Amino acid sequence: MEKNTLELADAVFEMISARFRMLSEPMRLKILHALEEQEEMSVSELVEATQGGQANVSKHLGLLLDAGIVTRRKEGLNSLYRIADQSIFDLCRVVCSGIERRLSVQQQAVQRFADREEKKLVTEDQ
Repeated sequence: MEKNTLELADAVFEMISARFRMLSEPMRLKILHALEEQEEMSVSELVEATQGGQANVSKHLGLLLDAGIVTRRKEGLNSLYRIADQSIFDLCRVVCSGIERRLSVQQQAVQRFADREEKKLVTEDQ
């Protein structure tokens, strides 16, 4: 692979990694979830929706804004935030589907174990 191609690939990998880092913080996910539900919200509305502190919510909004995931518009003294990149929810849905499948497999394994233990108890009682 040529050096220019490698450098390009490294830059792309860094961009992908940065996107995943944006989703690695629970507060940012709470903010995105709130914005998906309401479409546009002020900082104070997001503080209430996420049960976070004002400074913490503002910090994470700034990071999401810098990453191009949310956008902001001014209305008087308020800043209103909305999702700029709806594809972020596609990624979240893929992750949630994977978690759901994994939990389903675990639940089935626990149920099989519980069923075996119950059969043992019934056999011992007879």
